[in-house]
Amino acid sequence: MAKLDIFNREWIDVVFTGRNQAYGAYQLRKNNAKTTNRALLFGSIVFILAMSSPLIAKYIKGMSPDDDSDNNIIQTEVVLTPPPPVDEAAPPPPPAAEPPKPRVDQVRFPPPVVVPAEKVRDEEPPTVEELKVADPGQKTIAGDPNADIRIDEPVGEAPPTKAAVVEDNAVYDFSSIEQMPDFPGGMPKFYAYVGKNYTYPAAAREQGVSGRLIMSFVVEKDGSLTDIKVLRDLGMGTGDEAIRLLKKAPKWKPGIQNGRPVRVQYTLPIMLNLEGQ
Repeated sequence: MAKLDIFNREWIDVVFTGRNQAYGAYQLRKNNAKTTNRALLFGSIVFILAMSSPLIAKYIKGMSPDDDSDNNIIQTEVVLTPPPPVDEAAPPPPPAAEPPKPRVDQVRFPPPVVVPAEKVRDEEPPTVEELKVADPGQKTIAGDPNADIRIDEPVGEAPPTKAAVVEDNAVYDFSSIEQMPDFPGGMPKFYAYVGKNYTYPAAAREQGVSGRLIMSFVVEKDGSLTDIKVLRDLGMGTGDEAIRLLKKAPKWKPGIQNGRPVRVQYTLPIMLNLEGQ
């Protein structure tokens, strides 16, 4: 027995023979296949657009130059170079001349005169009446402004005094220091020490990492290096190896300020190059 298809056009005409076929169930059944295909096509298009809308939005956003924030960033590399060495043989600048002090009248008491005992007269103390007209004090005598200033020496010996020593723990930078710290033998010796003792990390060697490291540290009063930091790192362990190397470095010559060693902030570039390894 053949399968009965009630939606076949012939069956629909048979069922609706003699009935109003202008609208209603006859038109719905007649156009069922076409309506179903349109609905399926429209639904598929809507579904595809809904699923691919994030990719389309991302593509449109990537093409817009205004939304690319990375293009608006200007990167500038600032490398601090060490200051020029100080010429120790050059004489220090002369101190500023102090302006002369204005001359003033010098008033002093006349020195006592020693006379023999027989010439000393014992006088009775003055009476009240005599004191009324007497001048109990010495008269002020105008001094000579051109006379030499005399300072009497102190009597006896004063106990020796010790100057108070103020400990200077401030950290100076290269712009305010008289004499910068230096590696024993000069900076060529230091870079030779780095090239001999720096161990290239295996990961950096495999990736071919090369470039400039920027290191920062404090040269203490005894020449040791503290507060070691990496200002610019190349990654792959290159900065950690530089910190380890500086911690084991020989002591430097400390910086000098006012004739005394002080703490100095120092910034140093280290160039890494695989060709020399």
